[in-house]
Amino acid sequence: MWTKELLKVEKPIIAMCHFRALPGDPYFEKEKGMEYVIEMARKEFLALQEGGVDAVMFSNEFSLPYLTKVKPETTAAMARIIGELKADIKIPYGVNVLWDPIASIDLAAATDAVFIREIMSGAYASDFGIWDTNVGETIRHKSRLAPDLKLLFNIVPEAAKYLAERDIEEIAKTTEFNNKPDAICVSGITAGATTDTEVLQKVKHAVKDTLVFANTGCRLDTIEKILSIADGAVVGTTFKEDGDFNKHVDIERVKQFMDKVHSFRA
Repeated sequence: MWTKELLKVEKPIIAMCHFRALPGDPYFEKEKGMEYVIEMARKEFLALQEGGVDAVMFSNEFSLPYLTKVKPETTAAMARIIGELKADIKIPYGVNVLWDPIASIDLAAATDAVFIREIMSGAYASDFGIWDTNVGETIRHKSRLAPDLKLLFNIVPEAAKYLAERDIEEIAKTTEFNNKPDAICVSGITAGATTDTEVLQKVKHAVKDTLVFANTGCRLDTIEKILSIADGAVVGTTFKEDGDFNKHVDIERVKQFMDKVHSFRA
């Protein structure tokens, strides 16, 4: 499995490092500027790394409401932050420019990230309007720019639903056949929302040659059950103070969570 080669472990925990609102975002704090965003990113990243996570994914999580085609200033700001952190990074990392797979690939190529996670296939009715994708263009862009980049396909977009009713097992099977993802991610309805383990189980049974990750809502009391089904998990909100999306990473919560993961994997 590529996770063993790149992330050095089976059933990895990929932690989210959520960047505060960036220039051009509605909630960017202009009086604090980019120095504050970088300072917060460094503080949170180090808490995740020192807390023992297997990998990290840098994301513009506070760029609400999200765009499906981001502006260049977002990618530029994220590249600057990762560049500033580069000397501190000792674990594998990926990137996620919400919700734009092309921009995510651009950022990965510029920062040496080894994976991205995005909505790369399908058409949806969402909080962000009618949400269409062009997976053929995305894969070709990746092949030109970053051929070794791993692609994590989120097939249950947050705050969205397929325009045509489709069974999740059918979606998983056709995604695997048509797009050859490196992993399929199964999410709840928003960041921090619990991933339905029944849905996770269906997806895992539907695909034969693709890793399946739980993408949201992994908690201390659910991670063992989730990892008994999934090949790994993406974890963000659980690592924050009081498990609150809007707060900052709490290193003690990270350590406690990873202790349970290590015990399970052993």
